[in-house]
Amino acid sequence: MANIETIQVEVAYARPGEQAILVLAVPAGTKAEEAIMASGILARFPEIDLPNARLGLFSRPVAHDEPLRDGDRVEIYRPLQADPKQVRRQRAAATRRR
Repeated sequence: MANIETIQVEVAYARPGEQAILVLAVPAGTKAEEAIMASGILARFPEIDLPNARLGLFSRPVAHDEPLRDGDRVEIYRPLQADPKQVRRQRAAATRRR
């Protein structure tokens, strides 16, 4: 029986006041979304909408089907609460009114 090569990866998610970084061993060639599903993080944070979630590897945006390498950290990003450009515009407008 052939040995299956495994790699070690992390799956990370944070929300205000709580974060989780889960370490797991997965078969070489595992994709980012597969690692997330294998980690069990979706049960811990049910608000994660995986099909629509933005993912990254060490802050670099990646597709859900990105193949992982040993030592990678898959990050699950929460949706923005406000558009940063709009917030800056509102702040600038408030400053001009003073």
